[in-house]
This record gives sequence, C-alpha cells and structure tokens, in this order.
Amino acid sequence: MSCMNTPNLHKKGLKEIAKELMIHAKYAAFITVDTLGVAHVRAMDPFLPEEDFTVWMGTNPKSLKVAQIHNNNAVSLYYFDKENAGYITLQGIATIVNAKDKKERYWKKEWKSFYKNKTTDYVLIKFVPNKATIISEKYQVLGDSITWEAPKLNL
Repeated sequence: MSCMNTPNLHKKGLKEIAKELMIHAKYAAFITVDTLGVAHVRAMDPFLPEEDFTVWMGTNPKSLKVAQIHNNNAVSLYYFDKENAGYITLQGIATIVNAKDKKERYWKKEWKSFYKNKTTDYVLIKFVPNKATIISEKYQVLGDSITWEAPKLNL
C-alpha cells in the first residue's frame, strides 16, 4: 500500500479513510466497458468491503454487465459519501462467481423479489481492486491544488 498527495493525513490512515467512505456510502456505481469502448454505469447494492477491499455484489446472470465482464474484466467501482463530502474510486478485476456456498453467504433477504430462483437467476460479481483514488473533506484528504489529482492508494 502506498499513497501520494496526502501531506496531512488525519489520525486515520488512508486505508481506514477509504474503507469508511465505502461503508458510509452504502451504494456504489459499478462501471464496465463494452466492446466499443463505451463505459456503462449502474447503481449496485454491494456487501461491505472485506479486509483486503474485495467487494461482492449480486446480479442477474443475463444482465449486460455479466457479458461485459466476460469480455473485459477490468472495471471500476465508485462510492460517494455525500454526508462527509468524500469519494473513492476503485479500479480492479471482476469475476463472475456461481458457487452455491458463496451465493448463500452473499445474499440479502430483501433481494428475494428480484431473484425468484437463487440457483438460476442469481450470480455474484467478485471485485478485487488493485488501486484507488480518494477524496475526503472530513479528513482533509484533498486533490492536488493545481492538477486536482486525487490521492492514490495501491492495494
């Protein structure tokens, strides 16, 4: 893990601030790129990030995002924490997981109306980030004064 452009980190480290942003934001924007190079963004209801920042999300196996991940698994995940005026953009690799044990573990009862049959209508997206950019006004983690480049975190 390394960070740049963070001269005055608060008592919390950049990694802790990043995780706090992800948790407080609750929802995330999941970004894939199609075969023409066009970005597609959709709102997701992810599970809380794991210690290594891995994020699990559920989706329909017939969704466009699944096809796009199969073509290009380099994706981004963006969380915006309005209350604390901060955001984190994570870049990494997504994989589709259809294992029964994982689907049982990563399931939200409020999704029942979206996925009638968990076996056939529900798959997981496992997102493993390798880098992130972070802004947090709450902790004075701000972009460069000239270029506005956000502080980076390598995961």
